[in-house]
Amino acid sequence: MEPLAKMLIAAGALFIVGGAILFLLAKLHFRGLPGDIVYQNNNTTFYFPIVTCLALSVLGTVAMWIWRWLFRQ
Repeated sequence: MEPLAKMLIAAGALFIVGGAILFLLAKLHFRGLPGDIVYQNNNTTFYFPIVTCLALSVLGTVAMWIWRWLFRQ
C-alpha cells in the first residue's frame, strides 16, 4: 500500500503545480505560442495550439527522462 500512497501524493503535487502554472499563465494573458493556428470569422473562432502541444510534449518527455534517471535502480 505504501507505494500507491506515494504515487497518489506525487500525482496530487503535480496537479497542484500544474494548476498553479495554468492560473499564472491565465493571469498573464498567455495566448499560445507563435505557430498556433487561429481562424476567426464573424461568429466562429477556431484555435488549434499545435506548437504549444509540441512544446509541452517535449517538456514532458524531458521531465520523464530526468525522473527515470533520478529514480533508476
